[in-house]
Amino acid sequence: MVELETVKSDYEEILTQLSDPALASDWEKFDTLMKRKNFLEKIIEKEKEIKEIKNRIEENKSIIVAKEDLELISLAEAELFQIQEKEKILEKELEKLLSHSEQNPQKDTAVIVEIRAGTGGEEAALFSADLFRMYSKYADYQGWKQKVLDSRLTELGGYKEIIFELKDGDVFSKMQYEGGVHRVQRIPATEKAGRIHTSTVSVAVLLKPKKTEIKISPNDLKIDFYKASGPGGQNVNKRMTAVRILHLPTGIVVTSQTERNLQQNKENAMNILEVRLLEKQKIAEEEKVLGKRKAQIGWAKRAEKIRTYNFPQDRLTDHRPKKSWKRLEKILNGELEPIIEVLQKLS
Repeated sequence: MVELETVKSDYEEILTQLSDPALASDWEKFDTLMKRKNFLEKIIEKEKEIKEIKNRIEENKSIIVAKEDLELISLAEAELFQIQEKEKILEKELEKLLSHSEQNPQKDTAVIVEIRAGTGGEEAALFSADLFRMYSKYADYQGWKQKVLDSRLTELGGYKEIIFELKDGDVFSKMQYEGGVHRVQRIPATEKAGRIHTSTVSVAVLLKPKKTEIKISPNDLKIDFYKASGPGGQNVNKRMTAVRILHLPTGIVVTSQTERNLQQNKENAMNILEVRLLEKQKIAEEEKVLGKRKAQIGWAKRAEKIRTYNFPQDRLTDHRPKKSWKRLEKILNGELEPIIEVLQKLS
């Protein structure tokens, strides 16, 4: 684990680098340094909080030892217990921050998450929407920014597919564990006989490329525009705002129709294309038969699962640490942190 003195030294070094006028011409380096600076500031502020708490603990202890005012002693004893508990929490938070500070620097890199319905038809699509809601609320708790890049809705409000971006925080260090097949066991709303169905949803978590990592020639692109549409083929936009991009050298096709603005949809589609090209490039570099995304989601079969959401038993089981959690509704409302923490300790 990184020592506090090292953190402070790194922080001072970053401040020195940021004061260099030459940095103005290197936006990527400036952005990286600012993210690192903000992260180190969290550690330094947490240490200050702990020091303040320790001072309050000592003040309360001195009041109790003095035995001069019974009423004041009673108040000091009550507060002492509370702030000692607060001290334990803060020290755990500091320990966590320090351990994260030495992890992969990709933790501050934006990611693009792809959720796709697998086995189970409409029920799988509905659970895709549940998973998106879970990640969306988790992102809110973490203070991350999120943006939907593309989606395909079903008649009942599920998603055949939804692709979204998460950024501005330790996104990769937490979301990297979500890639894989998620299995759900529950009685669907459409089930009249009350039978429990098993469905699957695949999740892929892909790093968003830096500006210098992927270069795309306009000559390599075939771009088509069409009318955005909703479930059942009903036009939800009479103007040509949806975008389809074909990358001619690789055959990769991406789309976006979430925005009412053509240029914004084109930008979203390009973001998706860049992340898929980076993935393809990494596959070639690592000489793997299967790429990271394919390795994560397999073929969306029931057997290739990382996690099971069992609604009749109100239980989530992650099959990597072989651990279960109760209160599914709270987890699906974004309370994912306890599970992420266990997975981080495994890695």
